[in-house]
Amino acid sequence: MVSPTRRREAVTHLHDSFPQVSERRACKVVGQPRSTARYKQAIKDDEPAILKRMHALVRTHPRFGYRRIHALLRRSGFKLNRKRTYRLWKQEGFKVPQKQVKKRRLGNSEGGIVRQRSEAMSDVWAWDFIHDRDECGRAIKWLSIVDEHTRECLALEGGRSFKSVDVLDVLRELFVVRGVPKHIRSDNGPEFIAQAIRDFLGSASVQTLYIAPASPWENGYAESFHSRLRDELLDAELFADLAEACSLAEQWKNDYNHHRPHSSLGYMTPVEYAASLRHPPVGATPLPTAASANQPPTLINTGT
Repeated sequence: MVSPTRRREAVTHLHDSFPQVSERRACKVVGQPRSTARYKQAIKDDEPAILKRMHALVRTHPRFGYRRIHALLRRSGFKLNRKRTYRLWKQEGFKVPQKQVKKRRLGNSEGGIVRQRSEAMSDVWAWDFIHDRDECGRAIKWLSIVDEHTRECLALEGGRSFKSVDVLDVLRELFVVRGVPKHIRSDNGPEFIAQAIRDFLGSASVQTLYIAPASPWENGYAESFHSRLRDELLDAELFADLAEACSLAEQWKNDYNHHRPHSSLGYMTPVEYAASLRHPPVGATPLPTAASANQPPTLINTGT
């Protein structure tokens, strides 16, 4: 424990683990001044904009280190020194992997909303990620799934991070509750192009629509939903922690589906519009015998 931050964490751990131990004694054991232990870092006003730009640069240039990212941030108009860039770099967990794995580019304009439109309920689902932060500056990542035809938000899951197995858990639960769509549209994020995701969707006879790289407008329904989510929830609420964020997101999702009029649906709510459709949804029902935790459930597509 050579840094004040590490010693501050140690003091907090001792104080939480042994309530009878005072803060003064914990600081003395660790060798941390009490004033330093009580210090609360002040987040500067420009930090959210810097982090947003840094994430965009890292996604565009994954082989750039923090020095080159710092130069690009300075060229973008941000005033910060290299030490601050390094602190934010480490805080976000960025690093340049030593070993590269060649990846095949998936997606083209054929998978966009212009050439492949949704024609019925559960015909095309759109999914994507959106990022936010809690009151302490810790990252929150949201996975959203939207039915493009009814505009209904089918899933809005929050977490510190998402791996392909986490996405699979959300999909399995959603397929059981809502049935299986014909298509699912996404960008080329690593969580979406993972082999496990593609194998699972293939076994469920779901066609994947990958949009062209760096073309978010081709997944326009997801982007439109995220703009409403950002404007009405993420920019309006200050989340104390992940649990509070998920609770408020569930309330907002319920209001969005059942009470919020949608202009593109003639100011009906998504649930009202879905109920007004004459035809039954395109979906599937899992076989009752497929309950293995290690194997994806076997699904039967019932068509329209």
